Amino acid sequence: MATAGKVIKCKAAVAWEPNKPLVIEEIEVAPPQADEVRIKIVATGVCHSDLYLLLESMQKDCFPAVLGHEAAGIVESVGPGVTEVQPGDKVIPLLMPQCRECRFCKSPKTNQCARGPTMQKDMMIPPTTRFTCKGKNLMPLFAAGTFSEYIVMNQIGVAKIDPAAPLDKVCLLGCGVCTGYGAAVNTAKVEPGSTCAVFGLGAVGLAAVMGCKAAGAKKIIAVDINPDKFEKAKVFGATDFVNPKDHNKPISQVLSEMTDGGVDFSLECVGNVEVMRSALESCVQGWGVSVIVGFTDLQDVSVRPIQLITGRTWKGSSIGDFKGKDGVPQMVKAYLDKKVKLDEFITHTMTLDQVNDAIELMKHGKCIRTVLNVSPQ
Repeated sequence: MATAGKVIKCKAAVAWEPNKPLVIEEIEVAPPQADEVRIKIVATGVCHSDLYLLLESMQKDCFPAVLGHEAAGIVESVGPGVTEVQPGDKVIPLLMPQCRECRFCKSPKTNQCARGPTMQKDMMIPPTTRFTCKGKNLMPLFAAGTFSEYIVMNQIGVAKIDPAAPLDKVCLLGCGVCTGYGAAVNTAKVEPGSTCAVFGLGAVGLAAVMGCKAAGAKKIIAVDINPDKFEKAKVFGATDFVNPKDHNKPISQVLSEMTDGGVDFSLECVGNVEVMRSALESCVQGWGVSVIVGFTDLQDVSVRPIQLITGRTWKGSSIGDFKGKDGVPQMVKAYLDKKVKLDEFITHTMTLDQVNDAIELMKHGKCIRTVLNVSPQ
């Protein structure tokens, strides 16, 4: 392409400081260096993790930043040593890279990668950036920064996908949908005929409901304090809905009474430590499995040891335990084969210029997923 090897000036939504609206700026995106890929972002979802960094974690070292990490785009150019993609390929940036060389990538037991964000000292801040604006370096969230028309990533963090995939839909597989779906199918390993409870009905929770249904669960209890979400949860396979506000006893007790002692599997998709404990305590003793899916790093989580001693298992899940380069293209194919829903998650479609409106929708729980159309395909 004509821009290969040159600095690209483009539009991005810049977070200059925490807890302030993003500002649409012209930024400079440097050419890709060795093993790097420059991508034209076509569409990006607005995920709660973006809000977490902007509004909750308040890590001032992260700013100024370009948020966004759930996206899909087209390779614009590649640096020396890139072998897996070429200009024109459709790709999804990966929140969890897959180098294929470290002990974690070589193990079938995990999707962690020694070069991934959760292995680093500060998972929010990448070691390098190709973004600059007004003479300042901009930090790309989770090494992505997809609230920009162009980004640069190492090739280990880029998954090549089917050229037939609609990028404004499959962008959701970059984070939320894979996270929830995989937590049920890969991490919990939900069994046919089982009972499940999913706490929190945002995009991740609804994807977890979808995963429970795909795995053959017979009873899927959707738990949320917003009763308006139950109709949407039904679309993905929920059979029952429980609003904790409707009861004067702990939600774990309510679920225990509904399921003869507790559910076989529970998935916490909120990122709240109290809900994490409730989800564990909602599992049946002896074999119940509870998975922490919601992200937070601000508080400790605790539980009485007897809850685990009596046979429950407590697990965590990152990006649904999908190995990115392998699993994300498979999920794209599943969508194209109509085995996985994506369109039903999208409640709003906006432009990059409307990013602050999208953030407000998510802050107030008025959307499932908003997709920002960043660049034309």
